[in-house]
Amino acid sequence: MDFLWHHLYVFVFVAGMIVTLCLTPLFQKLAEITGFMDRPQGEGHKGHGKAIPLLGGAAMFCSWMLIIIVSWFAVKAMSETGMFSSLAGNLSGIKFVSTRLFIICLGAFCATLLGLIDDRFGMSAVMKFGGQFLIAAVVVILGKVQISAFFSNPIIISAISIAWFMLLMNAVNFFDNMDGLAVGTVTIAMGLFAIVASINGQFFVATLGTLTCGVGVGFWFFNHSPATIFMGDSGSHLLGYLTAVISSSVTFYSTSKSNSLFSILVPLFILAVPLFDTLAVVVIRLRAGKRIYIGDHNHISHRFVKMGMSRKQAVFMVHLLALLLGLSVLPVLWGDFKVALICVIQGMLLLLLVSSLQFSLIEDKSVDARIKTD
Repeated sequence: MDFLWHHLYVFVFVAGMIVTLCLTPLFQKLAEITGFMDRPQGEGHKGHGKAIPLLGGAAMFCSWMLIIIVSWFAVKAMSETGMFSSLAGNLSGIKFVSTRLFIICLGAFCATLLGLIDDRFGMSAVMKFGGQFLIAAVVVILGKVQISAFFSNPIIISAISIAWFMLLMNAVNFFDNMDGLAVGTVTIAMGLFAIVASINGQFFVATLGTLTCGVGVGFWFFNHSPATIFMGDSGSHLLGYLTAVISSSVTFYSTSKSNSLFSILVPLFILAVPLFDTLAVVVIRLRAGKRIYIGDHNHISHRFVKMGMSRKQAVFMVHLLALLLGLSVLPVLWGDFKVALICVIQGMLLLLLVSSLQFSLIEDKSVDARIKTD
């Protein structure tokens, strides 16, 4: 009997989804018993009025980790017993990534733990950034999870990779501002990254992406509006960390994979919505003289609501935009320079179009409101 990698992709996706569907209600009860709840205290940027369980990140991590452990031993056992002939040739590769996988899992645990501590006790921005830096440094330097395109100097590579990890952990944290928004956007990105990694022959990375996608789908059923559990900082740190791990692994340029230098932009466009939103929000807050880590209603999702949409509709529009941008840039992988250039320009224009519509309509409504008041 022969083994095909897409069998493993399907298995880890379905298993991740099912296990998350089963474990999340248990963590809901655990949060209620231990008092690990998000209780709104008049914060203007929060949209819920009652206490909500806050152990979603722990539920996702335990589901993700459980499937990794089971899959690891299952694949290794099947390879060694010759149950699948094609796996025997990959056994040496499985042993090769064992140390790297251990460090990635350790980083995922630490990212989740850092978020849990912040959820429970609250942490200063300096402490949180310090924790993120340590986690990123260990995974980048010891785990060799790095962005290597165009660079050969190990110091430059490590610095850029660590900055990328910290950027994504904070970007996903910023983006978690409506029910189902962050987990849905990351899930879409994970599915697209799995496709990219599979096309590039990166089976290990594709498997991690597919698993994370399955876990995200499972958690989405509890986190979409009206949410019955929040991911909290533990979930946003975990998803941001895993997004950094997988996106870093597919960020490179090879003439054997693509005819265009634009292939290194694929991760940027798959993650364009949360990255663009983070940049826009930081600029808006700095111009207003506010601290960049204090929540407000200036995110792209909030601007859709200000246009007259419901919160559910706003989340759907953001997910649709993320999917459109991600799919539009995939032809860069196999297209020539002209195709790649058109895809990149198209993606940039789409973001410009949406932003222009949002700000212009919001401004028109503000003007109408002032006229009626006068």
